[in-house]
Amino acid sequence: MTVLEKLREKAASLPACPGVYIMKNADGNIIYVGKSKKLKNRVSSYFAKNHESPKTARLVSLIRDFDYIVCKTEIEALTLENVLIKKHSPKYNIKLKDAKSYPYIKVTVGDYPKLIVTRDRKSDGGRYFGPYSGTSVAYAALDVITKTFAIPTCKRSFPEDFGKERPCIYKDMGRCVAPCTGKVSAEDYRSLIKSAERVLAGEIKEAVGDLTEAMTRYAEAEEFEKAASLRDRIYALRGLSEKQKVVADEKINRDVFALFSSPTEAVMATLTVRGGALVGKNEFMLEGNTDPTPADCISLIADYYEAKGVIPKEVYLDFEPEDEDRELLSDYLSMLASRRVEVKIPARGDGRALCLMARANAEEMARQYRLEGQREDKSLRRLSVLLGLDRPPRRIEAYDISNIGDECIRASMVVYIDGKAKKSEYRSFKISTDDGRDDYGSMRQALTRRLSHIGDGSQSLGERPDLILLDGGDAHVGVGLEVLASLGLDIPLFGMVKDDFHKTRAMTDGEKEISIATEMGVYTFIYNIQEEAHRFAIKQSTGEKTKSLSRSTLENIKGIGPAKAKRLLSEMRMSEIKEASAERLMLIKGISEADAKAIFEHYHSED
Repeated sequence: MTVLEKLREKAASLPACPGVYIMKNADGNIIYVGKSKKLKNRVSSYFAKNHESPKTARLVSLIRDFDYIVCKTEIEALTLENVLIKKHSPKYNIKLKDAKSYPYIKVTVGDYPKLIVTRDRKSDGGRYFGPYSGTSVAYAALDVITKTFAIPTCKRSFPEDFGKERPCIYKDMGRCVAPCTGKVSAEDYRSLIKSAERVLAGEIKEAVGDLTEAMTRYAEAEEFEKAASLRDRIYALRGLSEKQKVVADEKINRDVFALFSSPTEAVMATLTVRGGALVGKNEFMLEGNTDPTPADCISLIADYYEAKGVIPKEVYLDFEPEDEDRELLSDYLSMLASRRVEVKIPARGDGRALCLMARANAEEMARQYRLEGQREDKSLRRLSVLLGLDRPPRRIEAYDISNIGDECIRASMVVYIDGKAKKSEYRSFKISTDDGRDDYGSMRQALTRRLSHIGDGSQSLGERPDLILLDGGDAHVGVGLEVLASLGLDIPLFGMVKDDFHKTRAMTDGEKEISIATEMGVYTFIYNIQEEAHRFAIKQSTGEKTKSLSRSTLENIKGIGPAKAKRLLSEMRMSEIKEASAERLMLIKGISEADAKAIFEHYHSED
């Protein structure tokens, strides 16, 4: 019996109920996770016919076995599918490219919440707004919000820090309501946050209504200073609202999703409409394949909303999933929002116009991405010619050494794949030495530790680089070539040589220099790699030094040794430890009442 026949037989024995199926290759690795209303029908369809989609055909050709998990409902299956995709990152499941790097604005929990920019979405009770296309956009939005509502941006925690320090200059400038004075009640503060949340959600008119109502109350109570402050905020919000494009009736709140795919790129675009105005847009490159199905996109949208702070009443799609998948998404979003959310595919009117707009944005993003890729591909091809390589390098690894004094020595490894930085592949090596600073010895140790993993099956380090670049000249290249020879490896290796002004000027193979000064595309590409390797190395060594200093400071306190110092720093930043009350410190596992009092007294004594 052939493998395909065995798979067909196994699929035919599955129950006709909701569940999740997990496809595996010959090595037992998970390559695809899917969900279905009827497991038997869906899984059998993979092995029962020839597939028109090249992506599906490739997937089926690699499947050697599958597992499945029976669920009670379709929603349970959709939820489990998202969990498994996040856990295993299967090759053939689509996902937002570098999704975890997209920034959000988070509103923390508590009586006096904070507004912060973060890339880390957690199910911690906080509300998340976004994602934003970049940190500059997120911080710009946060700046408008904090200025408009005079919300503090400092690191103080309330009510713990009431009265500890005098208010900063932002209070005098009218930029902060100064809860540090202890004169702002939790109720009043929370009303500011509520208005800020409404603006972040795109509900500017509702926020203006809240402020107008509060302004009227203060005016009637003859608290004219407070009323005037609210008036200024109302003017600021109205000015912001006037800049937004009106695209629908003022009562309309909806998100629009469109998909564009080509043989080389796939992009999902979103438009955010609040109060009838277009308040935001985003485009996401899809990673995993360039031929996503509507069913794939349903799962992606479900994941998009899982930790999102706001789900509108309507979600419009520019693509056409099966009716049961559209209804499933509607039920799932309704469950998350605790109210009915309609998922529609508009055929005409304003809704259709928005779908076309979203699709045009997706197509433009794909075009820009393709042009950027062509520029990088041209630079890679020219680089391979200059360095005498057989073909353009797909995986490039660059190394740099950073140290602070004779300690905290770190070697950085940055990775570029197809000309683009792959930050999830970056590595940092802590260098152990008894001889103090020795750049050559440090480079030898880092390269030996990294290259010895080639072919061992580990996910990142097991992969063989096509080109190795070292920050340094002939001597560094000599060290690198010695390591390659000792490990029996034949990998192109070059040094990136800088001039007296710390600018990249040439490449070296250890014997001769190859000028890149007149090759603008190659020069820019190598310069960016060299600067990225240096930045990452500095970041790692500085972080290690900061932790070392923090630990040594804590260890000066009676009763606090290395283990307790490490425990404290794993739970709180040093600045938070210094400001924390003894009661707060006692909540940390392993910190006794005596320890907490000693720490508090150490940082709060008059000395």
